[in-house]
Order: sequence, then C-alpha cells, then structure tokens
Amino acid sequence: MTSRVLVVGAGSIGLFVGGKLGVAGAHVTFVGRRRMLDEVTEFGLRLTDLDGGDDALPSARCHVATEPDDVGSADLVLVTVKSAATADAVRELTGKIRPGTVVLSLQNGIGNDTVIREILPHCVVLAGMVMFNVVHHEGGRFHRGTEGGLAVQDDPGLAPFLGVFEQAGLALRRHADLRPVQWAKLLLNLNNPINALSGRPLREELGDRNYRRCLALAQREALAVMQRARITPARLTPLPPKLVTMLLPVPDGVFRRVFGRVLAVDPMARSSMADDLALGRKTEISWLCGEIVGLGAMVGMPTPVNQRLIELIVAAEQGDRRTWTGAELLDELRAADAAQH
Repeated sequence: MTSRVLVVGAGSIGLFVGGKLGVAGAHVTFVGRRRMLDEVTEFGLRLTDLDGGDDALPSARCHVATEPDDVGSADLVLVTVKSAATADAVRELTGKIRPGTVVLSLQNGIGNDTVIREILPHCVVLAGMVMFNVVHHEGGRFHRGTEGGLAVQDDPGLAPFLGVFEQAGLALRRHADLRPVQWAKLLLNLNNPINALSGRPLREELGDRNYRRCLALAQREALAVMQRARITPARLTPLPPKLVTMLLPVPDGVFRRVFGRVLAVDPMARSSMADDLALGRKTEISWLCGEIVGLGAMVGMPTPVNQRLIELIVAAEQGDRRTWTGAELLDELRAADAAQH
C-alpha cells in the first residue's frame, strides 16, 4: 500500500528526503514557503549526491501546499522546519491529524520532539536526525554533499515505513535511545557557526587549521559541560569525540591524511547556517551553541567560546555580515575564553 507522507518544512532537507521517498513510490505532499514550492512546481525535483546518485521526481508527482490542509490522510509526517518554527508549524496540524499518526522530527538540536509531543499528544512523535548536508541549486536540484543517513528513535510505529525508506536509499538507523546521537550530532554542528562566519565552503573551511582550532575550542568546551552533566555522546566518527578535538588542530597536511573522508564533501557544500545568513533568515544558533550555553548554566560551568559564537552569529543576523579569517576568529574565541578564565 502506498505510504502518504506529509513534509512540513519544504526546505533543502525536506525536499531531498521527501523527494527520495516520492521516487521510491510514496505519495508525498510538501508544505513550505511559496518561493520553494513554485520552483518545485515548475521544475520538479532532481536529487543528486556525491556518490553519483541522480533521481528525478516530475512536477506532476510533487504535491505542494502552503498550508497543511489534507493532513487527515497522512500516514507519516516529517517535520523539517527550522527549530525556531517548530511550535508554530506543528500547531497547524492540531485538529486535522489522525490520532496515532507517526510524526518524525528530522531537525537539528535537542528537544524538538518534546515540543511536538506537547502539541500533538495523541500522535506517535519520534526524534530523528539528518546526518548529511544538502545543497540547493537552481532549477529544483538538491544535492547531498556529505556522507551520512537518517538516525531515528526506534518505535514499532515505524514498521510500515521501513521499506520505502530503504527503497529510497535512506534506510533508517534505529536507536533505542537517540539522545546520545543527538548530542554527538550537536558536537559536529558546532562547526555550523564557524563555517557561516568564514564565508567559505565546508571543504575549504575545514581544510584551514585555524578554523579547525576554533572548532576544537567549541567542542572541548561542549564536552566538558556534557561530562559535568553526565551526558555521553555517541561515537559517530571513526575516532571518539575527545580524541577528535585533540587532532583537529594538527597541521593541514596531517589532517588531510588522517581525516581525508571529512574533506570528501561537495566543493559547494556549506552549512545550513551559512545558507540562512545568505538569505537573511534567523539561524538555529540558539539550538546549537545555545544548547551548550544553557547546559553550562544548568551545571554551573562557563561556556565563553560558544557564547561568543552566538554573539557573532546574532550580529551577522542583524546586518554585521563580516567575513572572518581563521586567524581572526581564533583570536576572538581565545580572547573570550581567556577573559572568562
């Protein structure tokens, strides 16, 4: 039986994941901004990836809406809006969605599933994580520019959808407890503000030792706070998180030899935060570095590096669109750290 999927938040991630499910045979409806929906209506979707994959979903099979109207027929709802928009977007589903419908949060940060569950208490609300980056090109093309899949909280309610996700090349990696994975992904996402402030593609930014030193500062601070809070992040990379922070500052040549796979990303790939700044939108900084600052306040530990990254991104949101060199940003973060300690 064809799965009916509703994607709430038709941005790059929502269109890529929903589009792949559509190619695999699901009936997918995309809810989002008119600008993106018009592009999909005109061109359909072309879904490519760094491994050579190239799929197309014609416009006739791209069902779009600016408001979630036909919600009652949905078997599965994917929430892919930015974290700040979660509550407002999900409230649009109240009174329309069937009790027991599976609602999967595929969002950055910690706790979006809790927000959704409070608004939709009669649904099966599950946390999920998208572990890859998607680049939007004009003409309805969305390109997976990094490695990774979909990690989700396991639940029997997912059983009817496992086949279509696997057919789509997005087999769900199920976890009894997703929180360690979410915290580990958050550690990786601490590079998002650094990438946004650098003004460079991910490959170029991560290839620069000084930017990696910035990331190491942010991650070491985050790991210290997590340890105080007795949070153990999952291991998402070949090396454990603590060892990664020790190796990030190595010279560029050594980094390329040891972490070659990290740099095996699409040359045009940038963080979603960089995309948000380029489009004049508010970022998810409060759900990334803000989580670390909030956790630090809870356990009584200062977090000056992540706090300074928040301040720089907020300034950029407000129009101070300075491009930081690696050396400049490193000096800024080190100064913030030294002032606190």
